[in-house]
Amino acid sequence: MDLTSEEIEKLGVETSFIQQLSIDCVIFGFHGEQLKVLLPKLRDIDNTWTLPGGYIFQKEGIDDAAQRILQERTGLRDIYLEQFGVFGKADRATAETMKKLMEGNSIRVKLGDWILKRFVSIGYYALVDFTEVVPRAGSFDETCDWYDMKQLPNLAFDHSEIIQKALENLQLMLDYKLVGFHLLPDAFTMKELQKLYETILDKPFRRDNFQRKMLSLGILERLEKKFTGAANKAPYTYRFKQRN
Repeated sequence: MDLTSEEIEKLGVETSFIQQLSIDCVIFGFHGEQLKVLLPKLRDIDNTWTLPGGYIFQKEGIDDAAQRILQERTGLRDIYLEQFGVFGKADRATAETMKKLMEGNSIRVKLGDWILKRFVSIGYYALVDFTEVVPRAGSFDETCDWYDMKQLPNLAFDHSEIIQKALENLQLMLDYKLVGFHLLPDAFTMKELQKLYETILDKPFRRDNFQRKMLSLGILERLEKKFTGAANKAPYTYRFKQRN
């Protein structure tokens, strides 16, 4: 479990946070034909990575806390977030690991402190263009960087499970949530949209079947053709319809 710099300053005041409740964020980065995950590497524990996460202030909404954590990690404001699950296995974190993290940052803790107890975590995912992100390491981190979804490093706690659940939810809801992610330019071709789907779902589509499916959803508005100067037939461009 990681902390933001703002949280580190207030860690000693137990009433500042909702105790034993945390947030873990799965930040997917999309660009071209790659799907990556933003992961901090812990400084005091060998070869271990975690999800960007943090705690919730007593007077803070959980959505606001997730936005705060993502802004500190990515430098981006108003990122589209989707809450996808709650994780609360009794053995999902260990007091020994948390104690080592705290003491590595000169934070004294003792057995029985709330920070060493069992935590329930609320999972959020976001999908961003990773060329717009400036990864920022937290107070407990050695680095913070992008990793290929198919080649993830060693993850602490149950964070592998959380990432997999986030991906499954993203894939399941992609048709209905795509408008909110702003991953494509305002006007895009059907080929560009298909590449995005194929990357996230990790499977190919027949061009005619894909186009038929997307048009049937009623979320696209067809615009002018995209002339590139090439001899081939110019494709139409599309944009997402505005939703209430």
